Amino acid sequence: MIRMYDLIQKKKEGKALSEEEIIFMINNYTKGLIPDEQMSAFCMAVYFQGMTPSETSALTMAMANSGDMIDLSHIDGIKMDKHSTGGVGDKTTFIVMSIVASLGVKVAKMSGRGLGHTGGTLDKIEAIPGVKIEFEPDEFANIVSNIGACLVGQTAELAPADKSLYALRDVTATVDNLSLISASIMSKKIASGSDGIVLDVKTGSGAFMKDFDDSLELAKAMVAIGESCGRKTASLITDMNVPTGKTIGNTLEVIEAIQVLKGGGPDDLRDICIELSANMVNLAVGTEIETCRKQAKAQLENGQAFKKFTEIIQAQGGDINYLNDTTLFKKAEIIHNVIAPETGYISHMNAESCGLASCMMGAGRLRSEDIIDHSAGIILNFKTGDFVNQGDTLATFHTNNQSSIAGAEETFLKGFNFSAEKPAPTPLIYARITKDSVERQ
Repeated sequence: MIRMYDLIQKKKEGKALSEEEIIFMINNYTKGLIPDEQMSAFCMAVYFQGMTPSETSALTMAMANSGDMIDLSHIDGIKMDKHSTGGVGDKTTFIVMSIVASLGVKVAKMSGRGLGHTGGTLDKIEAIPGVKIEFEPDEFANIVSNIGACLVGQTAELAPADKSLYALRDVTATVDNLSLISASIMSKKIASGSDGIVLDVKTGSGAFMKDFDDSLELAKAMVAIGESCGRKTASLITDMNVPTGKTIGNTLEVIEAIQVLKGGGPDDLRDICIELSANMVNLAVGTEIETCRKQAKAQLENGQAFKKFTEIIQAQGGDINYLNDTTLFKKAEIIHNVIAPETGYISHMNAESCGLASCMMGAGRLRSEDIIDHSAGIILNFKTGDFVNQGDTLATFHTNNQSSIAGAEETFLKGFNFSAEKPAPTPLIYARITKDSVERQ
C-alpha cells in the first residue's frame, strides 16, 4: 500500500520515487484525496533534494494524463508546437506559426494569457477584432488540417494537476525548482497532442531565468523530457536582456508582427522568428537546418507567410481588414514621449523595467482578474548599443490612463544606463539544444 507520508519521507531522504508512486501521488492529489499540506511538504522536499530525469519524466506524464489529452493523430502529417518561457515584446508566435504553416508543416498551438509584464499570446491575438480562441476539439482539428495552423486557449481540463500544483508552489516558495518548472511546462505541451515541440527559453533581465547557465539547464531538462515522452524536441536559448523588437503591448505588438510578415520589421524580431521556424521545420521533416532558414526567410520576403497568417485569422473569425490596413486598430488616447536624460550610448537597458512600465499603463495584468487595455504599450526608438542625444525621444508611451504615466516613466528610465563607449554586442541566440548536442552560437 502506497502512503503519501512515505513518499514525502522518501524524497526528504533524497531517494527516487518510482513511476507507480508518482502516478499514485498525482492521481490522488487531483482527486482531492491528498491534502495541500502533504503536497506542500513534498514540493519542499523536491526543492531541496531535486528529482532524477526519470522521476521528472514520470511527473510530467502523470500531470499530462490528469485531464484531457488532445488527439491530433487523425490529422495528416507532423504536427508541431512552439513554447516560449515568456519575455517582453515576445510576439514571435504569430510570425513563426505563419511561416511554418506556409511551408506545409501543421502547427497546433495552445497558448495562455499573460500575468506580470504584458499580455500573453491570447491577449495579443484578441487585439484583432472578431478573433475566436475557443473551439471544440473537432473545430480546432479541422482548422489545423485545412488551414495548416490554429491558435487557441488551453482548456481548463488540460493538465489540471499542473494548475493545482502550480498554485500551491506559488504560495509555498517552491516555484523555482528545475524539475518542477520543466514538468509543469512540458505536461501541457505533451497533453496538447503535437508530435514535435520547439522551446524558446529566454534568458536575461526580462526573463524568468535571468542567468544563462540556469536557462541552459532548463532547456536541457525540457528537451530530455520531450524526447523521453516520444516528442521530437529542440530548444533555443534567446536573449531577453532587451525587449524583442521595438514594441511592447498587445495591439502594438500585433502591428509589428504584421510588419515582419510583410517583409519588414526589426531585424532582431525577424531573425529570431526565422531561427525558430527553421528549427520547427527541421524537426518535422528532417531538412538540413540551413536550408530551413533559407526557406523561412523566403516565405517572409515573398508574402506567403503573411498570406497564411491572413488565412489563419480569417478561419478563426478575425477581421482581416485590420491585417491589410493596421491604421484601423484602435489607438490609445494619450501619446507621451519619454525624453533621453543624457547623451551617450545606451550601455544597458533592463527589459523587465520596460515590461513593468507597460503593465502600469494597462498593457499587462498583475492579477488574473485585471482587464487588459489592448491599445496601451510602448514603442522603443532606441535600444542597447544605440547612440542618443539628450532630449531625443527615447520611447513613446501609449495609454488611456493619464495618472499612470509618471510612475511608468520613472520605472522605465531606471532600467537605462548610458556610456561614452559603445557596448559590445550580445547575441540574439546563445545556444541550440537537441537530444544529441548543445551548440553554442
